[in-house]
Amino acid sequence: MTDEELLRYSRQILLPEFGIAGQERLRHAKVLIVGLGGLGSPVAMYLAAAGVGDLILADFDAVDLSNLQRQILHTSDRCGTPKADSARITLAALNPEVRLHTVKRSLTHDTLNDLITDVDLVLDCCDNFATRFAVNAACTQNGVPFVSGAASRLDGQVTAFSGQPGGPCYQCLYPNDGEVEETCAATGILAPLVGIIGSIQALEAIKILAGIGEPLFGQLLLLDAARMQWRSVRVTADPTCSICADPRPPAHPHGPRRPYPSTERSR
Repeated sequence: MTDEELLRYSRQILLPEFGIAGQERLRHAKVLIVGLGGLGSPVAMYLAAAGVGDLILADFDAVDLSNLQRQILHTSDRCGTPKADSARITLAALNPEVRLHTVKRSLTHDTLNDLITDVDLVLDCCDNFATRFAVNAACTQNGVPFVSGAASRLDGQVTAFSGQPGGPCYQCLYPNDGEVEETCAATGILAPLVGIIGSIQALEAIKILAGIGEPLFGQLLLLDAARMQWRSVRVTADPTCSICADPRPPAHPHGPRRPYPSTERSR
């Protein structure tokens, strides 16, 4: 680690439970962020600022004027630009030490499996159940932990899944495959809400990658922002779940599996 990196990350390195060892774990980690909108914006910015070595930025959409109220990765002059490209510009300016990779297409089952086999953690920052279930299945199949967030109106939620057989997994939480779904375009949302939920997602990701604290595995946090009240709900495994009930051994333990070689940094 260079003197410049030690200075850049000095405030988190000062934490006794984090230290240089935690920073090195972040430095060698590779993370997939699915969705670069209201949730993905604070997630990507905090993970880049914290020094996660490789970030895969996945979003098939382009920046729209209606996004700018809450999607703080993007700017007015980038309307019409693919969100992945816009995110890369912002994050490269924020921390040029982070290696940035973009995926500008919808994530199919096969695409997710190809991406997830090479990452240490996934952030579910999307806005639809179909993608969330696909991420859940791929992460569980490959033994990769992931952190999931959602927000609508004045309500938000966040949780984490270990990706290990025996669950719980996202399908245990929503066994009906998301038959009822709301979108911000239909219901509206206040901008700071996604900032709160996305920031918690980023914090959980850092905790898992660095191996500190107690992640939200098996615990769902619910926020009623109108009253600023939090509730915590236990998430239990469904023994009949078609995704996580398979008794296969885990693919790998939580956290980074191996150091990643340096590649050319995105600018």
